[in-house]
Amino acid sequence: MSDLLTSPIGQRRSLAIRPRAAELPQRADVAVVGAGLIGLSIAWRLAQAGRSVAVVERGSVGSGASLAATGMLAPAAEHEPGSDLLLPLALESLRRWPAFRDALQAASGREIDYRTDGTLVIAIGRDEVERLRFRHDLQRRSGVAAEWLSGPEVRAREPLLRPNVTAGILCPLDAQVDPRLVMEALLRACEAAGVVISEGVAVEGLERRSGRVIGLHAAGRTLTADAVILAAGAWSGEASLLPSDLDVPDLAVPVRPLKGQSLALRTTKRTGTLSRMVWTDAVHMAPKGDGHLIVGATVEDCGFTSGVTAGGMFALLEGARRVLPGIEEMEIDAVWSGFRPTSDDDAPIIEEAAPGLVLATGHHRNGYLLAPATADAVATLLTEGALPDFACGFGRARFTSSHQTGGRAVA
Repeated sequence: MSDLLTSPIGQRRSLAIRPRAAELPQRADVAVVGAGLIGLSIAWRLAQAGRSVAVVERGSVGSGASLAATGMLAPAAEHEPGSDLLLPLALESLRRWPAFRDALQAASGREIDYRTDGTLVIAIGRDEVERLRFRHDLQRRSGVAAEWLSGPEVRAREPLLRPNVTAGILCPLDAQVDPRLVMEALLRACEAAGVVISEGVAVEGLERRSGRVIGLHAAGRTLTADAVILAAGAWSGEASLLPSDLDVPDLAVPVRPLKGQSLALRTTKRTGTLSRMVWTDAVHMAPKGDGHLIVGATVEDCGFTSGVTAGGMFALLEGARRVLPGIEEMEIDAVWSGFRPTSDDDAPIIEEAAPGLVLATGHHRNGYLLAPATADAVATLLTEGALPDFACGFGRARFTSSHQTGGRAVA
């Protein structure tokens, strides 16, 4: 056959552009380890402020969690028991998103499919309704905007859902973006601001002098910098990035990968689609401006075991079909897996771990939501020498406190 058939298996909704090829420079004001959402957001903010920035990426731009994500900006829907520490940061970052969006779109000339339709969390059957009621009570006690809906009220907002949907919570202030478009916009904005991005370059260690980090070693070369930002996502906890001989107590980064599998369905006028993000106990579904309906995501604690499995795809499709019968006629455009960077309490780690070394990692499934606040916090830290109030309390010391008290850490 002259034409090879291609399969979507293992393919993501990939970037339409690639960064300019760049070798590791010898010097930059700031070196960022990781060219994912968090790393590029920080790099762009710092470059905007006049810093020279070099980004070092072990794979390719967005190849960790960033292009595997759904793009949810959903602090209300995400709020659950034990996340009191995270909620104020999440709400602050959501508040910063419109300005972040406007600046990013202006700098890149690209739209990012920013939507403010909210999230609809739904239930089927008595047990799910009871769990949903508990979630709603928690949201109300926490002051989060959330409206209880009956089954008919849910279906009035989303007519394509099955009649067996018995209740729902509308989180009207939640939003979403398209990760692929955000990453393309960040890539364009970074390069326009002079950020140098080196792909396929694994960091081998840190350069230190008199107890201070002054650069990094990669690809047999040394990049010197006034500060190094570790934003390597699920790989941030790897020992090779933070060698044990660095004279900083308890430098280990408690971040591990949590695998997630997702798929993109192609909607048509015949199949219809959802008007907003819809969550169930099993899956979340997010409509995008390009006609895709993203269905995600499994949660698998299996280390860096990559790949798409039959069990994972079955769980996603069955979970979606249970409430949205129209998916049976939608074509599967792509399926993929990725690794969430998850800390011990599912909240990010943002701190100066040692002189010249800043950690910005562990965002779990809230990377897109927390990107503006994280980028602004790190920029403030490097400019003013201290984190802003909204980002305080997210250092690794909270895990020690949690261990001593026998529970989750508190601010």
